[in-house]
Amino acid sequence: MLITIDVYSDPVCPWCFVGKRRLNRALKSRPDISATIRWRAFQLNPAMPEQGMERDAYLVSKFGSTDEAKRLYEHIGAVGAREEIDFRFSDIEKTPNTVAAHSLIRFAAEFEQSDLIVEALFRAFFLYGRDIGDATELHEIATGCGLDGEAFVNFSQSDTAISDVQSEDMLGRRIGIDGVPFFIVDEKYALSGAQEPEAFHNIFDMVVESKRNEETVEIAAASQ
Repeated sequence: MLITIDVYSDPVCPWCFVGKRRLNRALKSRPDISATIRWRAFQLNPAMPEQGMERDAYLVSKFGSTDEAKRLYEHIGAVGAREEIDFRFSDIEKTPNTVAAHSLIRFAAEFEQSDLIVEALFRAFFLYGRDIGDATELHEIATGCGLDGEAFVNFSQSDTAISDVQSEDMLGRRIGIDGVPFFIVDEKYALSGAQEPEAFHNIFDMVVESKRNEETVEIAAASQ
């Protein structure tokens, strides 16, 4: 059965990386479900300067102190390890503005490669500490995933690239999203946070039941 899953996410959100892994596990365990995943833009730090912010300064502004941030990230690191994610938070020197990274995801979607790019962005930032707000880094990530780097540059410099990302972010906030990851399944069922696969299974079951009921109604109507 084919379903759609809209995922509001940000490439600098560690829980989004965990959530992606868990969604993948949920889908792998349900061969009866085939999903079209649409990655949606959401900025954890919408006021982030275009050039980003030095990491320690960001952590202090976000969590009050680097010690508190370290405690929180140790927990996330332990959770990530269970999902085979080797978070290397100490290698991150800058927290970037993610508008350009979201533009790359939108560009990749035109070629049905958004999932590949999302994974590459997560890995670049969390495993190697790369500045995914930097144009050169994003160009390298695009070409490394088989996309046309120059075409992406032209796309990212278009009048609508930034406004489209910001509009999608604003749409998410208007419908009540205040944190990510946030999943909307078949445009009906919502799931907030990096939930375990079992939480997705419950929603998949509701979607399957709903679609079967719709088919029954359609068949009944056609027979009248």
